[in-house]
Amino acid sequence: MVEIVKGDIVIQEIEAIVNAANNSLLGGAGVDGAIHSVAGKELLAECKTIGFCKTGQAVLTKAYKLKSDFVIHTVGPIWYGGGNNEEHLLSLCYRNVFNIIREKNIKSVAFPAISTGVYKFPVDLATDIALRETREFLKSNINNVKIVFVCYDENTYNVYLNKFNQLFRKG
Repeated sequence: MVEIVKGDIVIQEIEAIVNAANNSLLGGAGVDGAIHSVAGKELLAECKTIGFCKTGQAVLTKAYKLKSDFVIHTVGPIWYGGGNNEEHLLSLCYRNVFNIIREKNIKSVAFPAISTGVYKFPVDLATDIALRETREFLKSNINNVKIVFVCYDENTYNVYLNKFNQLFRKG
C-alpha cells in the first residue's frame, strides 16, 4: 500500500520514518534538523556512536521522542547537474532503506522527498526514482508494507501525486 500525503514527517504515527540525513548523522537543515529536534538528544548520542554514513547508504536508530519506533537515516546525493552519479546514488538510498525494512520486518514507513531540499535534486527526477524503487520493492516483497510519502510543500505533493497516479494506476 502506497500513500502520498502533504504534511510534516515528524508527526507521522508510523513504525519507521526515513531521515534525509547528512554524512555525519549529527543533524542539519530541513528534514534532518526537524527529526533531530523532535527526537531529542538521545538520537544525537546514538548517531554519534555510528559515526559516518556514506552517500547512498542507510542506517537504523531508535526514534526516541518521535511517534515512530525507528528512524532510518539515509544520505542522499547533492545535485551537481546529473553528471556525478546522482541518480544511481539516490536509487541506492531507497534500495538500502528497503533492505533495512525487509531485514527488520518493518510494516510501515514514511519517506520525505530525499535530496530535493537543500541538496537541490530536481523534484520530478527524484520522484521518478523514489516511485520506481518503491514499485520494485513491492514486487519483490512478500510482506505487506505500508509506504507513505510525506511531502512538505504543495509543489512536491502535486508532483508525487501525479507521478504516482501515472506509474501505479497503469500497472
